[in-house]
Amino acid sequence: MRRTSHHARNGGISYPLLALLFVTAAAAEPGSPTRSTGPRNAEADAATYDRCLKLAKQNPGAAQSLAQTWHERGGAHPADHCAAVALFGLKRYREAATRLEALAQAMTTAPAGLRADVLDQAGQAWLLAGDPVRAYAAAGQALGLQPNDPELLLDRAEAAAAAGYYDKAIADLDHVLKTDPRRTDALIYRASANRALDRLDAALADIERALAQVPNSVPALLERGNIRRLNGDLEGARGDWQRIGQLAPGTQADMAAKANIERLDLKARPPPASTSRGQ
Repeated sequence: MRRTSHHARNGGISYPLLALLFVTAAAAEPGSPTRSTGPRNAEADAATYDRCLKLAKQNPGAAQSLAQTWHERGGAHPADHCAAVALFGLKRYREAATRLEALAQAMTTAPAGLRADVLDQAGQAWLLAGDPVRAYAAAGQALGLQPNDPELLLDRAEAAAAAGYYDKAIADLDHVLKTDPRRTDALIYRASANRALDRLDAALADIERALAQVPNSVPALLERGNIRRLNGDLEGARGDWQRIGQLAPGTQADMAAKANIERLDLKARPPPASTSRGQ
C-alpha cells in the first residue's frame, strides 16, 4: 500500500509559506543561539525561503549551504525546514527525519496544525528510510496535535501497513471513510490491507466501490487484479492488468502489471516433456 501524500515527497516537501513565516518570530526565543538581534524582514525571509526550497529540488547540496548560512543569520525554523528538505533531495532520509522531529519539538509556540505537518513529514522521511515503525510513531504524534485529520490518518495507515500493522491501518481508514465514504484512495488502501489479511471478500467489495466511482483508476485496477488472482479469477486479473497498459503505458503501475502477467504466463506453461534415455 503506497500513497502520494498531500505533502510532496522526495525533496518536494513544503507547506504554506505564510504559515511557516508566522513561526519565525517564535524561533527567536530566549536561549536560542540564533536569536535575532533586530526585527526580521518578513518579505526578505519569504523570498529566501522560496529560493531555498526551489534550490533544494534542483541542487540540494547548495540548498543545504544556503540554509546553514541563513540559520546562522537568524533564519530559524524556515531555514531549518529548508535544510531538512535538502536532505530529502540528497536521499539522506534518516537524517531528514530526525531533523524534522527536532524542528517540531522546537516549534513550541507554533500552531498545532503546523507542528503536525512537520511531524507528518518526518514520518514520510522515516518511511523512505525504511523504518515504518518510527514512521507510524511520528504520524501518531502528528495526529495527537491534529486529531481526525483525514490526510494524517491516511499517512499513518500507510506507515501501519508498511510495518505490517494491517488491522491498525484498517482502523484509520475506517475513520476516514466514515467521514467521507467517497474517498477512493482510502477504499483502495483498505482493500490492499484486507487483501494482506486474506479478507478477500471485504477487499473485493472495497475495490469494486472504488472502481464504480473512478472506473479508470490505475491503482484500483492493479489492486483488483491482485485480488482476482488470489480468488482464482486469472482471466479477470489479466484483463485488469492489461487495461493498465492501455491507460498508463510505461508507468510503474504498468511495469508491475506486466510483471504480474508474466508470472501468470509462467504458471500457465506446461512443464517441458521429459525425454527418456536408453531407448
